[in-house]
Amino acid sequence: MTIRPQGPRIVAYGVMVLMIVSIVAIGRALPDYVYFATSEKVTMTLLLVAVLALLHGVGRSYVRADASSIEIVNGYRRHRFTWDQVEGISMKAGAPWATLVTTDDERVMLFALQRTDGDGHDAVRQLRAWAA
Repeated sequence: MTIRPQGPRIVAYGVMVLMIVSIVAIGRALPDYVYFATSEKVTMTLLLVAVLALLHGVGRSYVRADASSIEIVNGYRRHRFTWDQVEGISMKAGAPWATLVTTDDERVMLFALQRTDGDGHDAVRQLRAWAA
């Protein structure tokens, strides 16, 4: 079972496209006498790459589980646990996403299980069944 957040993915990749289109449109609309120094171009490019990397991190988040283990990717960080390492999984009222608690009392947010996606509670129930 693989779960990916649909709402945040749509927003993240949509914003990426809008940013690139806006930058190209603004760049073409500037008058000829407006120019940027090399340091300004480098700064704008690095800022754009940083924002695009952050948005891609949001879009690539997922939870992958099977009968033996669970793998969680939040942004660019990957967690892998066997079910005997999992103490519990919860999605408290008002929480934006689910939380996994390990037997070492480590808490890992399951960013892919968004409350706003609607199917988060069903996925939490299925993951709890595997963890039991």
